[in-house]
Formats: sequence, structure tokens, C-alpha cells
Amino acid sequence: MYDEFTQNRIAELRMQTKVSARDMSLTLGQNESYINKIENKKALPSLHGLFCICSFFHITPQLFFDERSLYPAQLWEIMEDLKKLDPDTLAYVAAIIRELARRK
Repeated sequence: MYDEFTQNRIAELRMQTKVSARDMSLTLGQNESYINKIENKKALPSLHGLFCICSFFHITPQLFFDERSLYPAQLWEIMEDLKKLDPDTLAYVAAIIRELARRK
């Protein structure tokens, strides 16, 4: 169940960041075909490999596996910024987000 999701999610996130499979593999310290093999369903990353992949995309494993999150890296950045806000400002931003989501 999660095998195909994992392989597809890596490809999806890699395309969003516009990095080649070869460059991503080498950045992760792997051989140049590492990501290509995963995306072509010939391999799966180890748990450590998955953590490294999440780190590469600047997301948590929780965001990686959240199927509802189409743009997890952007969501992570927003959440980090939200943590810096005071309660009143956070409430204001939350009201804006609710209104935008309601309009969708």
C-alpha cells in the first residue's frame, strides 16, 4: 500500500523542486541511479533513506505521508513562520485562511 505511494510521492516532490533524479541521488550521497530506481519501482528506500529524503525536501515524515498535503515543503515553511506569531496575529491569520478555504 505505502510502497507505491512512497515511490510516487518522491517523484512528485522531486518534480516540484525541479531537481533531477541523478542530482538528488548524488546530493543524498547515493549512487546516481538511487532515486531513479525508487521512482521506477525497482527499489524502496530504507527507513534511514526515507528520513534523508524527507530532510532533502525540508519536510517531516508526517508531511511526507500526508496524502492531503499537495505541497508539503511550502506547508512546512508556513507552519514554521506561524510558530513565531503572537496569539492575536495567529488568530487573525487563521481567520484569513478559513475564509480562503471557504471560498475554494
